[in-house]
Amino acid sequence: MANHHRDDVFGTPVLDDQAHSLLQSISEEGGYAYVSMSTRAAAGDIRAAEAAREMAWEQLHSGPWHSVLPVWRDAYSMACLHVAKFHYANGDFREALRVLDMGLIMGGMVLRKDLDSAVEKATERANALLRVSEESVNGSANAKLLTNQNAINLMEVVQSLPKRSLSCKLVGKRSALSLEGFMRDYFLSGSPVLLSDSMTHWPARTKWNDLNYLKKVAGYRTVPVENILQVGKNYLCTDWKQEMLTFSEFLERIQSKSSAAPTYLAQHPLFDQIQELWNDIVIPDYCFAGGTEMKSVNAWFGPAGTVTPLHHDPHHNILAQVVGKKYVRLYPASLSEELYPHSESMLKNSSQVDLDNMDANEFPKIQDLEFVDCILEEGEMLYIPPKWWHYVRSLTTSLSVSFWWSAAPSSPTS
Repeated sequence: MANHHRDDVFGTPVLDDQAHSLLQSISEEGGYAYVSMSTRAAAGDIRAAEAAREMAWEQLHSGPWHSVLPVWRDAYSMACLHVAKFHYANGDFREALRVLDMGLIMGGMVLRKDLDSAVEKATERANALLRVSEESVNGSANAKLLTNQNAINLMEVVQSLPKRSLSCKLVGKRSALSLEGFMRDYFLSGSPVLLSDSMTHWPARTKWNDLNYLKKVAGYRTVPVENILQVGKNYLCTDWKQEMLTFSEFLERIQSKSSAAPTYLAQHPLFDQIQELWNDIVIPDYCFAGGTEMKSVNAWFGPAGTVTPLHHDPHHNILAQVVGKKYVRLYPASLSEELYPHSESMLKNSSQVDLDNMDANEFPKIQDLEFVDCILEEGEMLYIPPKWWHYVRSLTTSLSVSFWWSAAPSSPTS
């Protein structure tokens, strides 16, 4: 390779410090071939770096995810850093970013700092190249992800929703509710509530509807998305597959009106991965009710028509609607038996009932059950208490964030 100036590499201080002990742990798990390839990669052999990454990838897929030894996740991150360095030095910043993102998504935590700082450098360089060819933005100065033309006709929407939608009781709505009021009226009693005027200070409220902004901060980043081969279907179906796309490709998919499979970025810790997007949101004060332990903050980005089927979660949940609208239906935990949960332990928190195609003969008990529901509007948050069953459908292109937390053991509702 030619002599590259300093700017053509990125530093890996954590890797430099930890490499010896990491390689030792990997050989203790029988990864001698990996260690030999990794050592050659560190000395500048791109083929060895690719081979090491393949070996680690195979280990990550050798059995169920929870049974993968953590050291192989760190081995994968390490190999990704080696491979990305070559692409970066060759000026292929987009490919370097793709490899680094795979390290963030699939790798361990030990080398996280190195991956994050390398991503920052590669993004800067990729964007600098983009500015040189600015026409690639098609001169669309204010391209919106969702415009007023995408407004929905409520009468039409109700036709597409499950039977009896918006006919029972609506979730109560509170404006600018204090943390004390939230604790007293909803958190302690475990009741859902719609919270308006709690997101006005989020930068995401304006920024995330701007396509140029999203492409600039995240366009080259790689994200895992779900393809649902039949609209209205979901992860409980066999027609479901996952793939990796750049965020720009993903945005193009959710905008295209083609009849192809809807693409959904669902329950992904996007904000751990892309710092700029994390800076656009704020953990709601309500999440500090009950001596909080934050469990996860996830992104749910997708086109109209994506559905999360009826299920419940073990944690307190605030679903914040940043762009677009969603329909949400909720049943209390006390009705679990009538909602026909799956019997296998992995799916116990999911109902066998497909609300969009309800079979009255097969599931008679659900027909007349009371529920509460609502249309979650842009700028609103919905509090879903632990174990409450919920069904969610996007009515428009939709960008939402869910905050899961659990109360401290001493708290009355934990």
